[in-house]
Amino acid sequence: MKGVSSHSGTVCSHFRLFLRLIFNSFDQIIKFGFFMSNQKQQKPTLTGQRFKTRKRDEKERFDPAQFQESIVQGLNQSGTDLEAVAKFLDSSGAKLDYRRYAETLFDILVAGGMLAPGGTLADDVTRTEFCLFTAQEDLETMQAYAQVFNKLIRRYKYLEKGFEEEIKKLLLFLKGFTESERNKLAMLTGILLANGNISASILSSLFNENLVKEGVSAAFAVKLFKSWISEKDISSVAVSLRKVGMDNRMMELFPANKRSCDHFSKYFTDAGLKELSDFARNQQSIGARKELQKELQEQMSRGESFKEIIAYVREEMKKSDISEQTMIGIVWTSVMSSVEWNKKEELVTEQAIKHLKQYSPLLKAFTSQGLSELTLLLKIQEYCYDNIHFMKAFQKIVVLLYKADVLSEEAVLKWYSEAHLAKGKSVFLEQMKKFVEWLKNAEEESESSEEEEAD
Repeated sequence: MKGVSSHSGTVCSHFRLFLRLIFNSFDQIIKFGFFMSNQKQQKPTLTGQRFKTRKRDEKERFDPAQFQESIVQGLNQSGTDLEAVAKFLDSSGAKLDYRRYAETLFDILVAGGMLAPGGTLADDVTRTEFCLFTAQEDLETMQAYAQVFNKLIRRYKYLEKGFEEEIKKLLLFLKGFTESERNKLAMLTGILLANGNISASILSSLFNENLVKEGVSAAFAVKLFKSWISEKDISSVAVSLRKVGMDNRMMELFPANKRSCDHFSKYFTDAGLKELSDFARNQQSIGARKELQKELQEQMSRGESFKEIIAYVREEMKKSDISEQTMIGIVWTSVMSSVEWNKKEELVTEQAIKHLKQYSPLLKAFTSQGLSELTLLLKIQEYCYDNIHFMKAFQKIVVLLYKADVLSEEAVLKWYSEAHLAKGKSVFLEQMKKFVEWLKNAEEESESSEEEEAD
């Protein structure tokens, strides 16, 4: 019995071991399934250690005060040697944040320190030894200072916009500067404008009501334009002003009650800037011509009689002192702008002849002089060249106006022989060849018949 008992105990022990192995296997299977389920749901994440930086721990490389201190210290070490100053500014751009502190940089270079609103130096600021406002007040010195700015901006192109904004701001601060400081800034600005370092759009700051009212703008403009014209000529000034639409705004340098061409002309002529006053007078004349042309076109579109139009034009000629040669150009442009032209070359000639035949009395009224006739011929040549559909219409237009007594044979012959433009010259001379030969033969026949009558 003892043996049987021992054998049954061994079987039970093996059976329990078997059950344990089965349960362990099931447990492993369940765990594996749970693990795989989690793996499917889990999203990918970046590996490595992550740190969250608090804003109070972030530090800028420089703050404005530190930047100013670095620039002032370097300028003081360079002294008044402009070459040394330029080298210092060039090398410092690699270490200092010019992009962020452009305004601070230019404030220091112009005024010697950071400027408070209104143009005064900020509190507790010691002016640097180098700055525009402590320099000598003469053109040669200002040219040397302009070179410093020019080198700096050429080296760091991203400063261009900031520099223009700085100049605009400084012009608004003019009342906060001394007369000498204003004069130096005006000369520098004129030189920079002449050399294309800044755009003439900065002049809009001079139209500030307070500056205009107290005469600061006009006085500043005198110094500015003198230095500008000394570097370039008045033509260069005119081009720059037209480019930004400032050519017709110069009267705004004066209060509303003084915005006349006569006042502008006298003020700048007395200041030694006759070129500028002549330019302004010419601009006013151009403006008046544009208005006249616009009014002429409106009168034509309303169908007003030629008698009324001619009377109006002659009155405007007298009022604005416009010559007949100038007026025939305006009348021609108005006549040709008063209709929508056909785009087909074969149809536009017929349309032009019909239109000009109708308006020939108006053209005739302003070609009483030989020079006026020649001016009209040149305008016709220019128009036909610029509007390609009219290239073949030139000769027919001239013949029509000749027959309508708008153009004389003397004017046509002079145009043909020597007074024509280069535009389309070969094409138009070839078109006119037979008609000119006919005119010459008619002239010779007329002369011979006159001689026979005299005999």
